[in-house]
Amino acid sequence: MAMVSLIKSGALQPRFRWFFVVLGIMGVALFYGDSTITPAISILSAVEGLKVVSPSLSSIILPITLIILTLLFWIQKYGTTIIGQVFGPVMIVWFVVIGLGGGWQIMQHPDILIALSPISAIRFIDAQLAIAFIAMGAVVLAVTGAEALFADMGHFGRGPIARAWFLLVFPALILCYMGQGALILHDPSAMASSFMLLFPEIIRLPIVILATFATLIASQAVISGAFSLTRQAIHLDFLPKMLVRHTSIRETGQVYIPFINLILFIAVTLLVLFFGKSERLANAYGLAVSGTLLIDTVLFLVIARTLWKKSIVYISALLAIFLSLDVLLVSANATKLLRGGWFPIVMAGLAFLLIHTWLMGERIVNNEIRHREGQLQTFVDKLRAKELTVTRIPGYAVYIGNNVDLAPLALHYSVEKLHELHAKVVIVNVEVTEAAHVPENDRAVFDKLAYDDGISHLSLTYGYHDSLNIPRTLKSLRHISPELNFNPDLASYFISLAKVVPTKRHNLIHWRKSLYGLMSYGSLSVSDYYKLPSDRTVEMRSLIEL
Repeated sequence: MAMVSLIKSGALQPRFRWFFVVLGIMGVALFYGDSTITPAISILSAVEGLKVVSPSLSSIILPITLIILTLLFWIQKYGTTIIGQVFGPVMIVWFVVIGLGGGWQIMQHPDILIALSPISAIRFIDAQLAIAFIAMGAVVLAVTGAEALFADMGHFGRGPIARAWFLLVFPALILCYMGQGALILHDPSAMASSFMLLFPEIIRLPIVILATFATLIASQAVISGAFSLTRQAIHLDFLPKMLVRHTSIRETGQVYIPFINLILFIAVTLLVLFFGKSERLANAYGLAVSGTLLIDTVLFLVIARTLWKKSIVYISALLAIFLSLDVLLVSANATKLLRGGWFPIVMAGLAFLLIHTWLMGERIVNNEIRHREGQLQTFVDKLRAKELTVTRIPGYAVYIGNNVDLAPLALHYSVEKLHELHAKVVIVNVEVTEAAHVPENDRAVFDKLAYDDGISHLSLTYGYHDSLNIPRTLKSLRHISPELNFNPDLASYFISLAKVVPTKRHNLIHWRKSLYGLMSYGSLSVSDYYKLPSDRTVEMRSLIEL
């Protein structure tokens, strides 16, 4: 999402820019598909360890999985901080345990360490090209989670993720995978459940329990990533406004979105019931992850060339290293398309349809609104010349605008229909930039627009990871000008609401007009989105033809 926003503001020709924006939306959509598969396959595969402990427990695997999933999505409302405090220590124990389990097997058969050499992979490919290609569809499962790490950078920041990965997770995974390889090479029958057989029989039940807790965190990574991604999409107008709850006082990126949580829960539950086994889900999993990473690579190369002006040699080197590997992984996983790989494609298609429909609808509606609003300076000049009859009433009023140069529809309505205007008026325009955060000192630009008439203009700029709270921002800006030296809690707020009415115009397919209207109807109100006080906010509705 961050790369899409950079490409939108870049120097590419419009047709190329739109192509890569659409490609980025497809990547976002694939990640949503990934967000449904990861909790399902992670928890289901962990609970399936019960079969190794006792085959008679097979009948309770699905019920236990569904119960755990229900609890996982239920606790999301309490925030990532609470979840981290509860499960964080469990993850440390988990990685230490799997590292020790794998390390013990490596000590028994140290010859497995040859597999760490790239020469081993090259020899395998040379000897068994077709089998190696098919194997890549399984190998990709060893790197799943990388996409969730980067999605979660907006949630936690780069530092914690980098430290956790290099100091604990990566070494533990190397030991675990090498240990399983050693076990299988010297006992091929262990392939049926290589992970559980790393450990002595007496501790396998505790390992199943520990694995279940660990997979909750693995699931949490993509769920919180989906929340962060959706929040960015909302701020960048890729999705309708939704209720976003901040779950941390210190970290603005930690959020909870009830609607997304509900949709993910329903999708994950249906996945578990439909596929039933983790090995079937694995067919669906690889295509979503490899597709996401492939699109990330393409977008990165476009940005590196067009925005950062990297040399052709640099781009060609990255193409040879990363893009070729991504294409190989996607191709290998495409062989699973009919065995479950279709699911993330369907999920991505639905997500893409929603995002693209919203973008198209918003472009048409915003063009209509801009046409009606007219130039702000022209409107103020008419007030100053008394071409518009208006009575000034005591108090402060804040009008929320859509464009820095245009007069909000709510201001038109107050003057032209109600014929009244507060003594002091501040027109606030909000823009969300491609940057993740905008420092508070750089957030506001104040304009004494028609100062003698008590009308001023304030432009507020937020990053897509900043919390949008207009009253709180106004309180922090009272020192800028006497025009802003008022109590925002006592001011009146006016917002324009557009009610979309489908017409027979051929600017959008009719069923997509209906879909956009449904999304618009279900979106969060502007007052809630900007944290305006409900008892002091006036909503003025306008009919907009689509």
